[in-house]
Amino acid sequence: MARIFSGIQPTGIATLGNYLGALRNWVALQQGDDECVYCLVDLHAITTFQEPAALREQTRQMAALLLACGIDTERSILFHQSAVSAHARLAWIFNCVARMGWLKRMTQFKDKAGKHQEEVSTGLFTYPNLMAADIHAYHATRVPVGDDQLQHIELANDIAEKFNHDFGVAFFPRIEPLVLKESARVMSLRDGTKKMSKSDPSDMSRINMTDTADVIAQKIRKAKTDPEPLPEHVHDLDARPEARNLVGIYAAITGHKVSEVLHRFAGSGFGPFKEALAEALIAHIEPIGNRTREYLKDPTALDRILQEGARKAEAIAEPIVAEAERLVGFLPR
Repeated sequence: MARIFSGIQPTGIATLGNYLGALRNWVALQQGDDECVYCLVDLHAITTFQEPAALREQTRQMAALLLACGIDTERSILFHQSAVSAHARLAWIFNCVARMGWLKRMTQFKDKAGKHQEEVSTGLFTYPNLMAADIHAYHATRVPVGDDQLQHIELANDIAEKFNHDFGVAFFPRIEPLVLKESARVMSLRDGTKKMSKSDPSDMSRINMTDTADVIAQKIRKAKTDPEPLPEHVHDLDARPEARNLVGIYAAITGHKVSEVLHRFAGSGFGPFKEALAEALIAHIEPIGNRTREYLKDPTALDRILQEGARKAEAIAEPIVAEAERLVGFLPR
């Protein structure tokens, strides 16, 4: 049995992009034979400043959403990262194993820091080392990722290889990136060339997983399109990013192929298509939002669920990280 690890930052409200690209796949992975460890990565979240009360509330909200989406704590481990000290302890070891040059090549750091690299936190710079520790603390060998995270998995494998070489062991296994082909890449409703993001300043750019039916319908009606009718062939969407995005969302949420969606709506204007898209999204998302709100009515119960998950996670990670500490020469704790 392999072990799967994946995490999501508990900042902002999870979007349709998070759901179609990752969360529903987390739910599906539970049905297999692998052990699934799912983490709310609040240590990663504070690489940029977070209001403490807001971070606590958003951590509970993300936990509620994951449960509402179908994460089953009888089948999977669900916890918040800061509750398991093994993550931070192994991350420090990896800070001392990884090389500055490796981190400087990370394209996500360059994208996030932009021209302000001297002003961002050192945590943002060493973020990939913590991500590597998240995975290796569980000897996880399968990690569901999008294409934009593949470089981080490569770095995590480089760190493990160097650790093993430096200390003459075969301790940390290689990670296999689990790139799920059916994962949907969902773009902004205001700009089809940019990824849908929960950090986008415009709430109209995204569908939040807790949006009500009226809000979803309004956002789809106002979503950016072009003046041409929907085409008949998939390749005709190549130069039409907004049309491609909306058609892709419809295909993903209904389980159809893009070609099948175009066959149904070819020659139609966006009015009827948007109405059908809004109906499909509401039917799928509104029940998840309702269940999320039900879970949030009892924050104490949510805290208990996360604490129990943390105990299960610690039972796996503690002996692994304790052995890593012994290998580097630390005295027993």
